[in-house]
Amino acid sequence: MKWADTILFDQPLQDVRLLAGAPTQDWQQFLRDREQAAFEEGRRAGESALSEQLLRQRNDTIELQRGILSSLQTTLPKVAHEAETALIELALEAAKKIVAGMPVDVAMVESTVREALRQAEDSAEIVIQLHPDDLALLRQHQAEILNGLPDSGPMRFSHSSEVGRGGCVIQTRFGLIDARRETKIEQLRQSLNS
Repeated sequence: MKWADTILFDQPLQDVRLLAGAPTQDWQQFLRDREQAAFEEGRRAGESALSEQLLRQRNDTIELQRGILSSLQTTLPKVAHEAETALIELALEAAKKIVAGMPVDVAMVESTVREALRQAEDSAEIVIQLHPDDLALLRQHQAEILNGLPDSGPMRFSHSSEVGRGGCVIQTRFGLIDARRETKIEQLRQSLNS
């Protein structure tokens, strides 16, 4: 035996068949069957890998969805609250500008004083503080309110630079009634924020 005719293997061969004498058609069928089996095995492995990848992607998408929904559940109430607060502030600023732009006349000052006097629990010894210009306006037009009201006791009017135009502060022996515009707007702000 020559060296060229000898084939060396690393491991011993098992279940070896000699096909050299087999008909060519059987050999080709064997190769086709083997190729088909390898193709099927590759297809199954590819489908399995694709299925696992799709399952992972689906789970990742579900987790992402849950995270987004959770974030929205915590964020939306905050955004709604912030928008509500901003809207309240905007409305109050608009109200301030409207009120500030309204001309102060005798009827307005009298109406403010009458409204504040309705809140007074005691009709004895009432001191009504007005802005100096408002008091001068009432005196200039000889407003009826300066002579008092039928249901109230003696009233005394004084001016105070701490009272803004269009508002008043009433002092009774039980305390103060603050009917200044800025106080009313602050009370409105607190009631809207609660």
